[in-house]
Amino acid sequence: MTRDGSGEEPWAHRLGTRWGPLDVLLYEAPGARAGVLLAGGVGGGFDTPARGLFPRLGEELLRHGLSTLRVKYRNPTDLSEAVRDVLAGVDFLVARGLERVALVGHSFGGAVMIDAAARSPWVASVVGLAPQSHGTEAVAKLPPRSLLLIHGLADTVLSPSCSLSIYDRARGRKGLELLPGAGHVLDEDAERVFLRVRDWVLQELRG
Repeated sequence: MTRDGSGEEPWAHRLGTRWGPLDVLLYEAPGARAGVLLAGGVGGGFDTPARGLFPRLGEELLRHGLSTLRVKYRNPTDLSEAVRDVLAGVDFLVARGLERVALVGHSFGGAVMIDAAARSPWVASVVGLAPQSHGTEAVAKLPPRSLLLIHGLADTVLSPSCSLSIYDRARGRKGLELLPGAGHVLDEDAERVFLRVRDWVLQELRG
C-alpha cells in the first residue's frame, strides 16, 4: 500500500473538519471518478453489517475502478453531527477527484445517509441497510438520486416497517428488498446483501 491509499488495504486517515477530527479508512482506486461512502450505526467505530460487508465492498469495488471511504462518526448517536461527518467525507472524496458518490449506511446510518444525500450535489444514490425511519424526512427530496432499501423480515431491533415507510415516502428511482429470516445485522443473508449492494452501486455510479 502506498501513501495515496492505492492497494487493497485501506489507508487510515484523520480528516480535520470544522467540527473536530474525523477518522476514515480509504480504499483509493487510481484515477477514480466515482466511489462509495460507508458508515454503520449507533455502535460507532468502523462497524459493519452482513459479515464484513464494508471491507469486502472496499476491496471489491477497487477492482471495478471505484474508491471507497469508510467513516467513523465522531458521535454515533447524534444524527445531525453524523450527517456533518458524512458530508465532510463526501467533500474529501470530491477533493480527490471524484464526481459521483453513493452513500451506504446501516441502521442509524441509513437515516444519516438519506439526510446527507439530500444536502449534497455529489451524491448519486443511497443504500439503506435495515434503516431507522426516524430522521428520514428528507427522503422525498432525494430525486434525481436513487434509493435502495434492504431489510430483514426477522429484524427485532428496527421493524421492516421502517423501510416500508421510507420506501412509500420516496420518489423517483427506488428499490426495496425484504429478506426472509434475516435479522438486524443481516448476517443470515450476507452474500445476497453483498451482491445486491455491489451491483446497485456499480449500476448507479456508471449510469
